[in-house]
Amino acid sequence: MSAQVETNNHAGPPPLPEDLRDTLVSVQGLVKHFPVEGSDDVVRAVDGVSFEIFAGETLGLVGESGCGKSTVGRCLLRLIEPTAGHVHFQGRDILALNRKELREIRREMQIIFQDPYASLNPRMKVGDIVAEPLVIHSQGTKSERRERVAGLLRRVGLDPDYMNRYAHEFSGGQRQRIGVARSLALNPKLIVADEPVSALDVSVQAQVVNLLQELQEEFKLTYLFISHGLAVVEHISTRVAVMYLGRIVEIASAAELYAQPLHPYTQALLSAIPIPDPLQKRKRIILQGDVPTPINPPSGCRFRTRCPIAIAECAHIDPELREVSPGHHVACIRVPGWEEAEPNLDRVSTVTR
Repeated sequence: MSAQVETNNHAGPPPLPEDLRDTLVSVQGLVKHFPVEGSDDVVRAVDGVSFEIFAGETLGLVGESGCGKSTVGRCLLRLIEPTAGHVHFQGRDILALNRKELREIRREMQIIFQDPYASLNPRMKVGDIVAEPLVIHSQGTKSERRERVAGLLRRVGLDPDYMNRYAHEFSGGQRQRIGVARSLALNPKLIVADEPVSALDVSVQAQVVNLLQELQEEFKLTYLFISHGLAVVEHISTRVAVMYLGRIVEIASAAELYAQPLHPYTQALLSAIPIPDPLQKRKRIILQGDVPTPINPPSGCRFRTRCPIAIAECAHIDPELREVSPGHHVACIRVPGWEEAEPNLDRVSTVTR
């Protein structure tokens, strides 16, 4: 990746001052279980996740494929219905809203999908794709919507004349810019960016990430940035949450998490980031074994079957997130000071089963 997103020099947005932190999103005890066809078993995709997103920040959500990151983002927007938990947006529990109320609040919450090829309707012209949110919410006249679409395309680096073309006429990077323009149509406050650059070439990734940062500052946006690209997450995020097998195992500011990861899973993830210098080498932490099935996760700590520092107690204690230093939460009994730290019950809910 270009030097603009190198990981050895954190260039993300600075942490928000405590007195300026307004909670935009609060998630408590979020659970999403998918039934297994022909069985009484369930896939525990998300199994008790709690976090907050502050207005104006970017919360990065990282982890291996299949850990539940995208499911969290879709549950947050109610694109899929959670099994249990609460999601508050500006103080309102969106899981308790009826269909009309949900449509109204969705003006404030939008998503950028991962696949720029599947997320754009091939039968619609670009202008109609970007204008669709405006039509659904009855915003403006036809000429006003056309003017709005032209301005959005121009803002994301595309020629307004492109609105008369179809999605198949564009490259992957251009298609993702169209998706970004669509997400901005209603002037939302929150955008869930679900791996928005993972399907793009490395050079294009840097361009889209820089565009997202520019748009955040210009439109006062708040992001939930979901990705497994650790270098990108460090560059764009204010804080970072690390997921493993349906649970969040560590949350901290991006600068602190990358400089001093505490959870052994986070340490293993960060050790895999390549250093863009052939003369430097990073000591890799190679995890043994495979990720357990979310149908029947391990007892106690879910990471214990692959953890290089696991002890016998890890099989019996299911660690909750605890604040071991200011703003740094971790779920691991082997982290110094964890037992003395008080669990934050506002952020952490225990799932009984």
